[in-house]
Amino acid sequence: MILPPARCDARTPATRLTKPNPTTIMFSKVLIANRGEIACRVIRACREMGVKTVAVYSEADSESLHVKLADEAVCVGMGTNADSYLNLANILMACQISGAEAVHPGYGYFSERANFAVALRSLGIAFIGPPPEAIEAMGDKASAKVAAIAAGCPVVPGSDGSVPSDVEALTVAEEIGYPVLLKAVAGGGGRGIRRVDAPEELAGLWKTAQAEAQASFGSGEILIEKCVDRPRHVEIQILADSHGNAVYLGERECSIQNLRHQKLIEEAPYTDLPAEVRKAMGEAAVRVALSVGYVNAGTVEFLVDDDFNFYFLEMNTRLQVEHPVTEEITGLDIVHLMLKIAAGEKLPITQDDVNLSGHSIEARITAQDPDNDFAPSTGCITGWRPPMGRNIRMESHCYAGLVVSPYYDPLLAKLIVNGRTREEAVRKLQCALEEFDVEGIKTNIPFLRRIVNSEGFQANKFDTRWVGRFMAGEGR
Repeated sequence: MILPPARCDARTPATRLTKPNPTTIMFSKVLIANRGEIACRVIRACREMGVKTVAVYSEADSESLHVKLADEAVCVGMGTNADSYLNLANILMACQISGAEAVHPGYGYFSERANFAVALRSLGIAFIGPPPEAIEAMGDKASAKVAAIAAGCPVVPGSDGSVPSDVEALTVAEEIGYPVLLKAVAGGGGRGIRRVDAPEELAGLWKTAQAEAQASFGSGEILIEKCVDRPRHVEIQILADSHGNAVYLGERECSIQNLRHQKLIEEAPYTDLPAEVRKAMGEAAVRVALSVGYVNAGTVEFLVDDDFNFYFLEMNTRLQVEHPVTEEITGLDIVHLMLKIAAGEKLPITQDDVNLSGHSIEARITAQDPDNDFAPSTGCITGWRPPMGRNIRMESHCYAGLVVSPYYDPLLAKLIVNGRTREEAVRKLQCALEEFDVEGIKTNIPFLRRIVNSEGFQANKFDTRWVGRFMAGEGR
């Protein structure tokens, strides 16, 4: 059930810090179809631009910070995602009740669902993201791979599309050679992915990957790719406007991932990447995006081997969790630019204007228990003391007294630090994590401290499977 729009306390008048393009009109009111730290991030960006905001919230999130920060708030259902944040009818009704002119989806939820963008279009409401046709083209890993090949971008050897059964999968795996990866055609976030090292493992892992993909994305389609040995996960941030202009904003190194391929620490830039490879990857990312008519912010992800050969992995047609590290080294506000592009403005920069300065690292702080196989931790945060100081940025929705619900993603905060060099940024991160104190629930902070104090991390000698070896006592 949707409740009437509710005014929230502690409003601060918004101030216009950027001037709109005189040929376009910036939105006067934006609804944020998300929750948690990303909803707070988008709300703050809108307020800086003089744009009023509408928060949506579940009954379980009635005391969440994003509700308190927004100019208006609309309840969209009970506690579970299906009843609230993923309830399409309720989200669309909230848009109409509030009179929002545009919707920012954040990440997750409806951010990569073409049907949501289509529904908004039918209501005359702008979607602050790519057109639905681009979401569909890039949201399916098989069609995204076809687009990458057509754009002249190297891809990982594998099946041409989804493979119908584990029997056919055996044939494909034998052709490309073990180890292979089974990957969900739809979705992301590390779900629906399994590594297969031998033929006798394939049938069981196929069923597991397929079931997880079906549960997570509503589609059990699986494709197969060659497993690149000890790769780096490197992604390119791109921006494209509706006037045919596009730029890339350097790269992010995202190889510190847990055993489910979910990112833990990201940094920018990838210090070992040769300049010519950075340029080639950036140009390839832009070609892929433009080939599907992409508009707004997006990220093209690659695997990079020891010889700096790169292979297209997928494209995320949304804002990324790790976007702050790119903002810190470029001096650009990606959310500001997303709003401007959605309002019809041209990109205010060209590729020559993009300069990378310094080094930035982000650590994801989650409500998980490292001593219990990283099981989710719920309850009331009784103490919340984040680090402070120069070159430290926090993105969070948490405060002492907030109840962490079992319904949602365990991400509590993003801790971003900056330095003139990677070594300086690593030291800053070590100090910040030591200072970070959360009471009342378990968090992954102790585990992150161990990672950043390890020899492998400090020496920048890791890959996408390094965390598993580190947990087993290797790579310290």
